[in-house]
Amino acid sequence: MEDGAEEDRTRENRGCDGTDRQSHTSPCTSLRIFLVALSFAYFAKALSGSYMKSTITQLERRFDIPSYLIGVIDGSFEIGNLLVIAFVSYFGAKLHRPKIIAMGCVLMSIGTFIIALPHFIIGRYEYETSVRWDENSTLSPAPCRAGLPAELTQDGKRLQEQSTDCESESNLSMWIYVLLGNVLRGIGETPVQPLGISYIDDFTTEENAALYVGCVQTISVVGPVFGYLLGSLCAKIYVDIGFVKMESITITPADSRWVGAWWLGYLIAGVITLLSAIPFWFLPRSLPVPGPHVQRKVNKEQKGFMKDPPHLKQKYTANEHTSFVEMAKDFIPTLRTLLAHPVYLVYLCVTVIQLNSLIGMVTYKPKYIEQHFRQSASKANFLMGVINIPAVALGMFSGGLLMKRFKLNIMGAAKFAFSTSLIGYVLSMFFFAMSCENAKVAGVTLSYDSIDEISYDKHSVFAACNKDCVCSSNEWDPVCGENGITYLSPCLAGCSTYAGSGKNTVFSNCSCVGVGGNLTANTGQCLDKDDCDSMFPYFLALSVITSFIISLGGTPGYMLLIRCIKPELKSLALGFHALATRTLAGIPAPIYFGAIIDTTCLKWGQKKCGGIGACRIYNTTAYRIAYLGLTLSLRTVSFIICIPGFILLGRQLKKEERDAMHGALSNGGTELEALRKEECVILNSDQPLHPPENSTDRHTRL
Repeated sequence: MEDGAEEDRTRENRGCDGTDRQSHTSPCTSLRIFLVALSFAYFAKALSGSYMKSTITQLERRFDIPSYLIGVIDGSFEIGNLLVIAFVSYFGAKLHRPKIIAMGCVLMSIGTFIIALPHFIIGRYEYETSVRWDENSTLSPAPCRAGLPAELTQDGKRLQEQSTDCESESNLSMWIYVLLGNVLRGIGETPVQPLGISYIDDFTTEENAALYVGCVQTISVVGPVFGYLLGSLCAKIYVDIGFVKMESITITPADSRWVGAWWLGYLIAGVITLLSAIPFWFLPRSLPVPGPHVQRKVNKEQKGFMKDPPHLKQKYTANEHTSFVEMAKDFIPTLRTLLAHPVYLVYLCVTVIQLNSLIGMVTYKPKYIEQHFRQSASKANFLMGVINIPAVALGMFSGGLLMKRFKLNIMGAAKFAFSTSLIGYVLSMFFFAMSCENAKVAGVTLSYDSIDEISYDKHSVFAACNKDCVCSSNEWDPVCGENGITYLSPCLAGCSTYAGSGKNTVFSNCSCVGVGGNLTANTGQCLDKDDCDSMFPYFLALSVITSFIISLGGTPGYMLLIRCIKPELKSLALGFHALATRTLAGIPAPIYFGAIIDTTCLKWGQKKCGGIGACRIYNTTAYRIAYLGLTLSLRTVSFIICIPGFILLGRQLKKEERDAMHGALSNGGTELEALRKEECVILNSDQPLHPPENSTDRHTRL
């Protein structure tokens, strides 16, 4: 009866993984709560991160800055990670991990709110337009102004207007608040991944760890779906909605000067991130490890990768209270041991290069869709959210299931990840064939007689048809002529009169439109995209297929990182991996991708006080070659580095097999010797008066 009661108590004290309870809270319940909370935190950080990428073009236009500077803002998130990630990963693993994650979520929320702050400080958005009039007057000035009054500069701007505009332009430095808020958001995100994943892997069975990590990673990919959808919604709403009369707005969401309500999404993302911090405050510091007081069994492949020098031991566990000085002394030797792992180093190099390609591609993919296929920012974000991102989520989840289904070892996971990446690489080459022609813009992509393609310079926009007009070559206020050609402004189109207001404005007597010079033009750029509309569905289909195939190897590749190192180095390895990828990929990739994209710009916007602003139109052919060529070139380099990686991996496996055989023989001899000694003890205890010869005969028979 006592044995039965003890067995019942033991069964009640076991968690969901067969572990003994050591607290009042069920380990199974705590683990499930942690999984849900971590998944929600991943969702929140992924939502805000993807929303940041969806607002890239909006921030460019609102603060009138080029793409490379937007890359600096985007990379500032990784700078925040860089500041603290190594220490959080190492010291955080020895402290209360759930509470550290909670504090990180709170910091992320504060940073997200700071990003939205400039909207409430700076004035209203004023886009470039060459047609200005007094609302109280029924008379409107002609776009084509004859003569050259004294109060006009050579570029067609009034000196008084230019001086006033320069005074208000100082507010545009407010983009620095966006950068600082993104840095703080990066600092807050630091503990979520390394501490969260290591917490799961520490307190779950080995066979369930891959599935749990796959589920969390999948949720983290679902977050961008809502992030891009939120970006699509906000991009449709005018930035100063509620503060201006929408009837007076002459631009549409398809216009390159349009700025959506970028600030609204950051407020929503900040609230969601703040809510994700709540559950972590109530979770325990640690859970019982799988198995009653027995260290988790290390699989055969993992032993082969573990260099275990005599001086390296796990001095501190999550339940031990140690001083900061003691942990700091062990940091350098532990890091040195981690970096001496050859397979880990090769894996690190491969992932850094591939993430350069991935981050640069994802950061500017909505912009690529906008510029190359001439889609609105809202539509580009919508398509990223409902088509591309779900394919990635499904691929990562399927990869985790396949790894669990086929019980892939380290070599199997490496081959699987390499194969999927290679197939996606080959398919991505077909993107080069999916091209669109440049938009027909007079003086930029073709001459005014619509015959020759030209390279833009500020004098090419002037022709005989507009020589009598006082026009600015810097303004971007495009109008679409009846001939299907876009002109930089009504003035450069030679239009002398116009009627209507807002988006319905019609310009008449345009001397540059048509042979007779008496045709009309409408506001906005011509939407001549028949060639793009036929190619765009194929682009989307191929994008979905390649995203799914490449993401299949995401979870096996991540589990390779976890399984190739010692358990006590897990948090540090994950943290250092995140540190390296953020330093060498997350920070530089958006910057140099943006700088290379800037080289393909044909017409820059001009700041009110001089200097270039945001690009208005790109050379689509050069954009495609630069964007896709850089992406695939980086992936080519990563494949080359994989060759020595597989060689090292094979050598480690062979060494592991030899060590296993020697270990088996050594263990067999030790067990035989123990049996002999045990037999001697039994003989001596049963027959104490027998002479030693009997014992010798018995040993001989053995």
